Amino acid sequence: MVLTDGDVSLRPIKLRDQRPWREVNRRNRDWLRPWEATIPPPPPGVPPPHRPTYRQMVRHLRAEAQAGRMLPFVIEYQGRLAGQLTVAGITWGSMCSGHIGYWVDQEVAGRGVMPTAVALAVDHCFRAVGLHRIEVCIRPENTPSRRVVEKLGFREEGIRPRYLHIDGAWRDHAVFALTAEEVPEGLLNRWRQQKPSTPGAPGAPPQIK
Repeated sequence: MVLTDGDVSLRPIKLRDQRPWREVNRRNRDWLRPWEATIPPPPPGVPPPHRPTYRQMVRHLRAEAQAGRMLPFVIEYQGRLAGQLTVAGITWGSMCSGHIGYWVDQEVAGRGVMPTAVALAVDHCFRAVGLHRIEVCIRPENTPSRRVVEKLGFREEGIRPRYLHIDGAWRDHAVFALTAEEVPEGLLNRWRQQKPSTPGAPGAPPQIK
C-alpha cells in the first residue's frame, strides 16, 4: 500500500531502505535525540538489552504489521526518503484505536510534509483499516511536533505524566486525539482547506497504489 498526495508519499518500510534510512538518521542525530524514545537502564545485575540492527527492526515491524498491530511507513518527499511514520498500538474489539509516531528530516521541515503524511495515515486508518480513534503523544516541549497536530485540528486531551523514556529520563507527554466522527470530510481535505499550498491539488483525492 502506497499513499500519495503531491510530493509526499507513505509506503511500507523495506530492507533495502537501510542505506538512505541510516544516512537521514545520521544527519539528523542531534535534532532528533531530544525526542527519540530510549530504553531505561535495567535493574542491577541485569545486562542491558541488545540494540536491534536495522534488519531486525524492519523484520519486527513487518511481523507486527502482519499481526494487525502496526502500520510501519517511511515518508518520501519528491521521491527521496525523508522520515518515518508508524501507526502502532493498534487495538481492535470495542476500542478500534491506534497511535501515531513520526519524525522527519530537518532539511524538509516546514514544507507541510509531516502534516500531509499524518493526514494521509489518519484517513487510511479511518476509511480503509476501520479504526475509530487515533492518538498522538508529544512531549510538551516539542514545539514542531505540536504544530503538526494543531494544524490538523487534533483535540488536546491532557498530560500523561512520565509516559515514555526519552533521552535518558521518563518524560511527560501531551495527548492529542481524533475520532472518525470528527473528520467526516477526511483529514487531508481539512488540511488542504486550511493551507491550499499543501502538495497536491485542492479537492483531488490522494493516490493509493
